[in-house]
Amino acid sequence: MSTNRHPLTGTSSAAFGWLDEQARLRADAGLVRTLRPRSADAEGLLDLAGNDYLGLTRHPEVVEGAAAAARRWGGGATGSRLVTGSTELHAELERELAAFCGFEAALVFSSGYAANLAAVTALAPHGSLIVSDAGNHASLIDGCRLARGTTQVVPHADPDAVRKTLDAHDAGPAVLVSDSVFSVDGDMAPLAEQAAVCREFGAGLIVDDAHGLGVLGDGGRGAPHAAGLAGADDVVATLTLSKSLGSQGGAVLGPAAVIEHLVNAARTFIFDTGLAPAAAGAALAALRLLRREPERAARAREVAAELHRRLTAEGLSAVRPDAAVVSVRAPSPERAVRWAADCRTEGLAVGCFRPPSVPDGISRLRLTARADLTGAQIAGAVRVISRNAHR
Repeated sequence: MSTNRHPLTGTSSAAFGWLDEQARLRADAGLVRTLRPRSADAEGLLDLAGNDYLGLTRHPEVVEGAAAAARRWGGGATGSRLVTGSTELHAELERELAAFCGFEAALVFSSGYAANLAAVTALAPHGSLIVSDAGNHASLIDGCRLARGTTQVVPHADPDAVRKTLDAHDAGPAVLVSDSVFSVDGDMAPLAEQAAVCREFGAGLIVDDAHGLGVLGDGGRGAPHAAGLAGADDVVATLTLSKSLGSQGGAVLGPAAVIEHLVNAARTFIFDTGLAPAAAGAALAALRLLRREPERAARAREVAAELHRRLTAEGLSAVRPDAAVVSVRAPSPERAVRWAADCRTEGLAVGCFRPPSVPDGISRLRLTARADLTGAQIAGAVRVISRNAHR
């Protein structure tokens, strides 16, 4: 039997021939993604596309935290956390994260994505119900898909829908899974109301606080802390170390019994190489800096509010931010891509969110309100965005 071979790669066209059709459909819809490596100096761009909410990624103390950890522990963790991948630095970071955010214990993972997969899959066994907000991040959605429980998706930020779903659950464990701050529009979940509903039915609450840590709560202690839920025995929070803390990695925070269970049951902890020491060192340095300079959290919120005020004054459709994400609606995926590209040519990097990354199908520019932005930078960014809005 003969197979057709690709003239350049020599691979069988029969095996992956369907990829050509997928590529065509993406191109026709204007949804082709490309990688664009950035230079070390970021090409002189003003970066409102990343998630460096507190402006700490290049802070000298954070950089030195990474370098010192690499010099002491080496370039990698060398293995799973349960084999050789746990260092004293990991344990120190876990203790300080838990104390800062108000939880009993913490467990550090190689990424925020891995932390979410761990929390959802390990806390939703066979026979359980997972109630998932329709606006949740892809990592939570994938956790629901991998978990052995049954998932029910409910309308976005709707405690009444959560109540109805939990009320219809006959027996077995139940857990509500929700972002604290949703990454697309930057709106905040009604955590206090959701927790109250969960407690009516004895359900747990898993909160992904990736976009809340460092921005919300007293001194940036996060959305669960702001909602009075930190340390509760029925609340688990997940974090990323790659946004406000300017590093890389993730963590799960909660009761000590939950953390002990994850050590023994979470596959993305047991079978994954531990977080690199340099990333742990950078995150720990950033956490200590935030604890020393809590005003950075308030400043990030102030910058977001100012961006929103100026953008709406220009007649643009910007969503009022609850944290540090400012979303500006675009009329189509193609226009969003062109808009972001035109901004870039004028020295401003902005995020561009399009389907299928956005659950509601609406394309947007997504702006990061960094605590280190000056008034002149804010005004200049708004001028560039407005000037290129209708090209």
